[in-house]
Amino acid sequence: MSPHPTAPSTLLRRLLVVLLVWLVAAGTTAPAAFATPPAGEDVPGTATPDGLRYDVRLRADADGSHWTGRQRVSFRNASDQPLREVYVRLWGNGEDKCGTPGAPSPVKVSGVRGGTAGDLTVDCTALAITLPEPLAHGERTSVAFDVSITVPERNARFGREGAFRFLGNALPVLAVHDEKGWHLDPYMSLGESFYALASDFRVRIDHPAALEIPATGRTWTRPGGAGRAITWSVAHQVRDFAWAAGPFRTATDVSPGGVTVKSYWAPDTPAEGVRLNRADGVAAVDRFGEEFGRYPYGEIDLVMTSGFGGGMEYPGLVLVGTTEEGSAVVHEVAHQWWYGIVGNDQYDAPWLDESFAQYANARFYGWDMSECWADTYWPSEQSAVTNSMAYWAGHRNEYHLIYSAGSCALSRLELTLGSDTMARLLKEYARDHWYGVSTTADFKNAAQALTDQDLTSFWEEHRIR
Repeated sequence: MSPHPTAPSTLLRRLLVVLLVWLVAAGTTAPAAFATPPAGEDVPGTATPDGLRYDVRLRADADGSHWTGRQRVSFRNASDQPLREVYVRLWGNGEDKCGTPGAPSPVKVSGVRGGTAGDLTVDCTALAITLPEPLAHGERTSVAFDVSITVPERNARFGREGAFRFLGNALPVLAVHDEKGWHLDPYMSLGESFYALASDFRVRIDHPAALEIPATGRTWTRPGGAGRAITWSVAHQVRDFAWAAGPFRTATDVSPGGVTVKSYWAPDTPAEGVRLNRADGVAAVDRFGEEFGRYPYGEIDLVMTSGFGGGMEYPGLVLVGTTEEGSAVVHEVAHQWWYGIVGNDQYDAPWLDESFAQYANARFYGWDMSECWADTYWPSEQSAVTNSMAYWAGHRNEYHLIYSAGSCALSRLELTLGSDTMARLLKEYARDHWYGVSTTADFKNAAQALTDQDLTSFWEEHRIR
């Protein structure tokens, strides 16, 4: 997620103003650990369930406001302890919680097979499914269920704007269990609460032929029944699946590095904003591929409307509000690496994706960060770049710090280590955590390993705890 980007000389003050205005106006926001190990290989402390494979069939109504279908997810128990249940996260219920009699929750799950469904918990965003028998280490099984999705009447990452529908965090996904137990954190409209392991998705979307369907993964569309079409999407090693629907205008570019960049925009979107987004999106996916490792998914979709607040990232798909000056597209493209490829627990350590994406954004535009720390104000001793969403939820007016102070701290780390060493750090760190999960301790250890200088005082000064 990002605020609307600018390229100011007084970067942090402008970022603060934009962020606060956006948060008030929109009230909402806008993917050393391990890659999935081979079956039977024991990895101590491994998060589970892993090796997830989602097979999904969805059908839209006449305008994409309501979707029904069925999901099947197969998975492996990577833990050395028996797996007795799994949890399905229904993040689409986050804003509306359990709803009201006249306005029920927008995402419903029913017809569970492969286990016994419990009661909805965590404000109707978590559903426990008890397995028929404990799943031993290295064994696979699957669960399946019907899903019903009604797009809410709000302009948000899961919402609508005019004839356009956004389905971010609408598709249920499995929660993660690790050394801390099950991660069943509450939904956060201020930022993100998401934490998922890299998974494979194969999704069949049956929709009116008049609707374009940008989506996570490599997509293709074929004729369906009368007046309808079928869009298929296949995505490998992604943390979520999102899509949009509407009468978008479209264009396709191929970056010099070979990445297909599909652009979708509402007809009233400023033409200059679309042009800038397309140009910057193409340039960013290659630039970050050089800096952090080649973009692995082959395709990325840019979805643009004039009224969407800020931006929101999903694997292979970004949602951005667009003006004549462009939008937040570069920040969201950077998230393809920071959270998408290099994962993290966004509730526990949101700085690991937001600060890193904003640092990449600043580098892309060449913003002057030389005096950024002088503009950083800490409201209290408890304020820190590395605070969790539990802290930011209670200190909303400080949330901008993960964008401003966090990106500034990384810029100052570059000055401390040297540009070449910082570039090496980020590229090697991304490589070592490719499709895995990053932690603050991991990053601090990786940085320290590349210098003889003791970085303890640096972390303390910059409140990276």
